[in-house]
Amino acid sequence: MEGRVFVALLVFSSLIVLAENTEHKNAIEIHSLHVDSTVTSRFAQTVITSKVVNKVNESQEAVFEVELPKTAFITNFSMSIDGETYPGTIKEKASAQEQYDIAVSHGQSAGLVKTTGRKLEQFHVSVNVAPASKVTFELIYEELLKRKLGKYELLFKVRPKQLVKHFQIDIRIFEPQGINFLETDSTFMTNELTEALTKVQNETKAHILFKPTIAQQKKSPELEETLLDGDFIIRYDVKRSVSAGDIQIVNGYFVHYFAPSEMPTFPKNVIFVVDQSGSMAGRKIEQTRDALMKILEDLRPEDHFSLITFSSRVTEWNNTLLQATEQNVESAKRYVKTIMARGGTDINNALLTAANTLDKANYAEILQGESISMIILLTDGQPTVGVRNVEIIQQNIQKAVKGKYVLYCLGFGFDVSYKFLEKMALDNGGIARRIYEDSDSDLQLQGFYQEVATPILKEIEIQYPENSILELTQNSFKLFFDGSEIVVAGKIDNELDILPVEIQAQSHTSNLIFKEEANITEKEKVFQHQKYIFGNFIERLWAYLTIQQLLEKSVSAREEQKNLHVARALELSLKYSFVTPLTSMVVTKPDDQQKHQLANKPTESDNEKSRFTGSSVRSDENFGVSLASDYSLKVQNVDHRALLFDMTEQSPEPPRTVQISPQLLANEYPHFLLQLPRQNDVICLNSDGKPQTSINLISDADKGISVTGKLGRNRNHFVLFEINYLDPHVQLRVSKEEVVLSYGGQTTKLSWRKSASFTIQGLKIAVEKERSLTMSAPDNITIKISFVKSPNRFLGLYFMDTDHFSDKASGLLGQFFFDTHFESNLGVSQREDERVLSVHGQQHRVTRQYKKDYRLESTTGTISCWSLRITP
Repeated sequence: MEGRVFVALLVFSSLIVLAENTEHKNAIEIHSLHVDSTVTSRFAQTVITSKVVNKVNESQEAVFEVELPKTAFITNFSMSIDGETYPGTIKEKASAQEQYDIAVSHGQSAGLVKTTGRKLEQFHVSVNVAPASKVTFELIYEELLKRKLGKYELLFKVRPKQLVKHFQIDIRIFEPQGINFLETDSTFMTNELTEALTKVQNETKAHILFKPTIAQQKKSPELEETLLDGDFIIRYDVKRSVSAGDIQIVNGYFVHYFAPSEMPTFPKNVIFVVDQSGSMAGRKIEQTRDALMKILEDLRPEDHFSLITFSSRVTEWNNTLLQATEQNVESAKRYVKTIMARGGTDINNALLTAANTLDKANYAEILQGESISMIILLTDGQPTVGVRNVEIIQQNIQKAVKGKYVLYCLGFGFDVSYKFLEKMALDNGGIARRIYEDSDSDLQLQGFYQEVATPILKEIEIQYPENSILELTQNSFKLFFDGSEIVVAGKIDNELDILPVEIQAQSHTSNLIFKEEANITEKEKVFQHQKYIFGNFIERLWAYLTIQQLLEKSVSAREEQKNLHVARALELSLKYSFVTPLTSMVVTKPDDQQKHQLANKPTESDNEKSRFTGSSVRSDENFGVSLASDYSLKVQNVDHRALLFDMTEQSPEPPRTVQISPQLLANEYPHFLLQLPRQNDVICLNSDGKPQTSINLISDADKGISVTGKLGRNRNHFVLFEINYLDPHVQLRVSKEEVVLSYGGQTTKLSWRKSASFTIQGLKIAVEKERSLTMSAPDNITIKISFVKSPNRFLGLYFMDTDHFSDKASGLLGQFFFDTHFESNLGVSQREDERVLSVHGQQHRVTRQYKKDYRLESTTGTISCWSLRITP
């Protein structure tokens, strides 16, 4: 009979070896386990290699498990068995669906990556190993180390569960700015193991090697048990001065680090909004009280603060902000001791009360002129009292805050909708963080507060030569906290010799300007012939940072922009072979080429017990679909009759799930995608117009724009658009073959095969090769036409900034851009996937459907929209 043995690996990784068959304990022997991590200018690449051998005379299943940081992207995995290599391939999630379905049909687990804690994810793959066969596993992942509280941290969770003949952790760090300090720490280190640790360091480099022998790994000479079970940590920081930061350049890409220190701290105006509903009872509320007691003690005398608690009703410790004097802090601490858990959860009213309190304090001039105002929300559940629709709550809070204050949202445990909190925080300039239910939850709360307790700069703008830097990452930041770091990256034009940078920011005492010039040739010499460098690391760092920022932007963006952000992030994920929330790694099992396993990147919300939507909650005992993430669907116990959104709370042991992606539900492109002004809803519109007949799509005299279009012969798609501008008087005729531009009596033909751009009296016209045409002007509508090549060539028209249309807009599409809304309380039964859309008083019944999204380059991109067919 075949045995099943878990081999394991390590972290940033941990290798877990268990023997389910006790007769063959350690039948799979780990011959060697190497962790090689190269950190170059904060960007870390870790390669984990494990060689194992089956020592018994029957087949064994070896399970390779690695814990890696949540912030890391897997870039490669392979298995080599008796000289033959089986690599993992990274694909768009939709493209991996077929392999996924095959895996499920064979009864295999398809999830190779899952969240295992606050900082780690677990990569898991298994393979059948023949007698005496050898297997080599190799996993590679990359991440940008984030500076927190003045240090960077590398965490390796070591857990091989058996003695390993050749074991080593080899870390090489190169920081051109210079290494300010470096320390190692471990939870399992003994005097014997300390002898296996060596550390060599100079001005800019460090080499840490941990290489224990078999004897050093043993708990005692008599026992074949390992001491290696716990965390191995490296912390360090770099040297820096008060300047414009440090710029590093490799092969035309640059990264710019900016982290000033020793500056005066802005006074804070902070309101703590604390959930005291019944679900917080027990250890949660006790730890919250303990954390608040410590946080109140950390307030500076110049800070102002207040406390709001909420359950079914909202309670204010004080109806205004008070200065953090010793007397006021003691009064607040006495109030904290009385906080008890009871009642429901009215998040909406609590946050509106906080915003109103800050408004009143500003109006009464209680607060200092140069100060930072913030709201810190702590909750453990979904809204159950007052306004319960999370989208309406998000809209209400954004209107109340109006960009004047920063909102931080802390979700306690897994009963809370992290997506709800994350979007609300990002909409209001803050971030969301999960607080894990554990013995140190109070320390997690205090740790978060320490990160935001010392704002030293605000309104930071980092400027580079406008026409010489391409694809710049985020370069504008609302706040900078002491101990953190701003990172900006981009691509440099080939003709640039000197890269100037100017930073403008406000400190508590003055407006600051930092200037720096980087000699590109000299900067690139720094990284030439360096032993510690891996490939074009700054280009990969730029891609890593861009993907993360695009995914973050997509959380709070409107549907149209969100899809564009997601499409670009997907494109970069595939180009640079990153496993992100948009891609999957398909791992082919060598014992059967038809069997595959799928590695997906978990998101913070994937572990939640409950799933939320912005509209309603619907449960069904027999079947349902629950929204698993922004990019895929889970189907549970699917009945052939229908697919419903199941928002019921998941049981501790949920039923086996099969994923169906929206790509499988979307089978056609609509004629038009319309983003309704000042709404998140998108209309998928099809026209019953006659082929080859000009249709008036938009006419807006106030904006001086008109658009007409023609359907193709089979009426499936539009194949011609004509756009007319009055000022400047420009005409564009856009077909599948070319773009014809007419202006001032002259005609210019533009091919889809070549990128080109023009600016005519403020009107910008840009053709992106075989992708799109964009027309934009200040304070006017942006028009974009996608050139879609698959399955048949056609053109897809859409509008951005639709709130710029005037109330005089008319035409097939123009009528939707004012006096259009969804009806409510119609007094008739209505399915959840149906609504009534009122357009100038005329009612249209629309249904929620998935359609292919022609705005995205990918042919598998989809959008959930309200579908409508209309006759011109």
